[in-house]
Amino acid sequence: MSNKQGFGTAPVFFTAISTILGAILFLRFGYAVGTTGLFGGILIIILGHLITIPTALAISEIATNQRVEGGGEYFIISRSFGLNIGATIGMALFMSQAISVAFYVIAFTETFEPFFEWWSQNFGWELPRQAISLPVMALLAWLILKKGANMGVKALYVVVVLLAISLLSFFIGSPSEAEAASIGTQNIGFFNSKDFFSVFAICFPAFTGMTAGVGLSGDLKNPGKSIPKGTMYATIAGMIFYVAVVYKLAVSVPQEDLLQYQLVMKNIAIGGFILIPIGLAASTLSSALGSILVAPRTLQALAGDRSFPTAKVNLFLAKGKGPAREPVNASVVAIAIAFIFVALGSVDFVAEIISMFFMITYGSLCLISFLNHFGSAPSYRPRFRSKWYISLAGFLLSVWMMFQINALYTILAYIFITILYLYINSYHKNRKGFEAIFKEAIFQVNRKLQVYMQRNKGKNEKDEWRPAALCISSHSFERDKIFRLMNWISYKHGFGTYFHYIEGYFSRKSFTEAKDELNRLISIQSDDDNSVYIDTMISPSYTTAIAQAIQSPSISGMENNMVVFEYDKQSPEELGRIIENINLTRAGAYDVCVFGQSGKTIKYRNGIHVWIRPIDHTNANLMILLGYIILSHPDWKKGHIKIHSMCPKERMEETRQELQVLVQDGRLPITLSNIEILPVEENVAVKTLINKHSADAGLTIVGFREEQLKHAHSEVFEGYDELGDILFVNSQEEKVIS
Repeated sequence: MSNKQGFGTAPVFFTAISTILGAILFLRFGYAVGTTGLFGGILIIILGHLITIPTALAISEIATNQRVEGGGEYFIISRSFGLNIGATIGMALFMSQAISVAFYVIAFTETFEPFFEWWSQNFGWELPRQAISLPVMALLAWLILKKGANMGVKALYVVVVLLAISLLSFFIGSPSEAEAASIGTQNIGFFNSKDFFSVFAICFPAFTGMTAGVGLSGDLKNPGKSIPKGTMYATIAGMIFYVAVVYKLAVSVPQEDLLQYQLVMKNIAIGGFILIPIGLAASTLSSALGSILVAPRTLQALAGDRSFPTAKVNLFLAKGKGPAREPVNASVVAIAIAFIFVALGSVDFVAEIISMFFMITYGSLCLISFLNHFGSAPSYRPRFRSKWYISLAGFLLSVWMMFQINALYTILAYIFITILYLYINSYHKNRKGFEAIFKEAIFQVNRKLQVYMQRNKGKNEKDEWRPAALCISSHSFERDKIFRLMNWISYKHGFGTYFHYIEGYFSRKSFTEAKDELNRLISIQSDDDNSVYIDTMISPSYTTAIAQAIQSPSISGMENNMVVFEYDKQSPEELGRIIENINLTRAGAYDVCVFGQSGKTIKYRNGIHVWIRPIDHTNANLMILLGYIILSHPDWKKGHIKIHSMCPKERMEETRQELQVLVQDGRLPITLSNIEILPVEENVAVKTLINKHSADAGLTIVGFREEQLKHAHSEVFEGYDELGDILFVNSQEEKVIS
């Protein structure tokens, strides 16, 4: 959608190119060539553009995929990463833009260096630079507040013309014959490599202007067209200009002059003593003007998204004047910040600060482009496409360069935005975060892993067992302990899928009901540290629901290998339905658990009791493994595992030694004092012993066999009235504890 009253591509290009060809070009590149040589200077330009070109491509790509509204880079980041992360980076971006105004005004003051020298010689004291910079800042403030963006863009054209005349005078100028003879090849090559990155740090702000025009997005007729063209043209043109300037300096000025004179370009240019200072003034003023146009619009967009904690602040900063919604209030804030740094800062100090925040922004834009490529969402259809590896390289180089420029500032910058994100997230908890863009990338990773695991299934016969548990229940809203059990199983070592069963036939009505109940369940469980995947199952009977579930693939990439049934110990009639369907699950070679939940509070400190009887040869290792897996959950951090093993009296010592070897070789967190061997006695019922020894246990694990169900039916699970929660386990085959 276009804005008929807005600007075209030219303001984007001129705002960007005038910021690129700024103060650093005139004040620092002579020093860069004198320190690192021609090849060193070109390498600085190449490294800088290895970050700026991927960023320009990323901006061009994203801008042609979505409507870019007011706020430019902030809008792109917030609509891709989510409003909370967008606000975090957006605030850092606004600060860097506002401080940039001060940086360029301070640099503009260097134009008056001859005046400051004259003052010192004639009056005997140093005139503060603020005598020029503060009035200039006030003039800029008046221009923007009174005339708005239209006047700013008109002034932009004037200063761009002056900048072009200044650079032209430099390129057509030449050194004297004596100087040309003395220079020779002394500046050709690469030298002083130990100072390379310190010089790069000084020069890097020269390349940070290429996104300046993006901030005008809300004032453009067609942002999707103007932003890519204007940004790319300015980036490429800026790189060509910088290479030409470095070459011209290297072949025209002796090394000592490059190192000694800040405005050494005036020694070469025709009329350089007048035109080069004018060029510096034009470049710094145009850059300051570009920044002072962009910064308030970023702040206005932030407030429009309610990024600040109070409604009054958001309304004040979001307020616009006239049909173009000129951000007058936001401009006042940006100007106030700029005034503070004009009064306090120096060129090099301010340059390093703004570089950190700009690099964060550039890295974010490249990361957005990479994740969109990797995620391959059908909705991502930009008319202009970069390459995923270019965007990834831009992101990685941004982070690496930040540490090369200043490791301390990098760490402080990331600490700052982390604290800022946590603060914003604290009062906007319901807004999307990282998942807004990462979900597509996660989908791709999960898809590829699923296919990989399926293809490689069975190749390694020694794959370690871990639970992939499946539970189906219609009592999801009345009972919460089954969710706890599934969480314990899937927290660290396994995976759990819980189906809320809805009896009936699939229809639009039942589907709508299922969706509503699923959302309700997810909402309830999201309050806890939930590790279980939750879904719904509509089926005409409990048996058909189980048949459907056990044939469905697990989203974990593993095959489901365990079915967990649940019932209330106060409602033993529920056992009939469970027993009817155990054989169905066994047909699929599933391990079976039956969880009997009681009304007792779970006493985690009393630990998990595992009961092993002579009939549990196949079940024993699975029972012990489940005890270990459950104990790894934080709920059980003060718990322990206690093994009660029952055997004939003549095998008690042998059984003890076998268990000790199993525990030691398996590195299980079970102390030898928590292994108790009990003799099997004909006149003492097993259930009586279990009720006696485990009445206060947090969880009791007991084995069962299919043969028992054939004869005793529900009595297998009954008679444990003194116990709290109990987990009955039936293993398909003996598990290996290695």
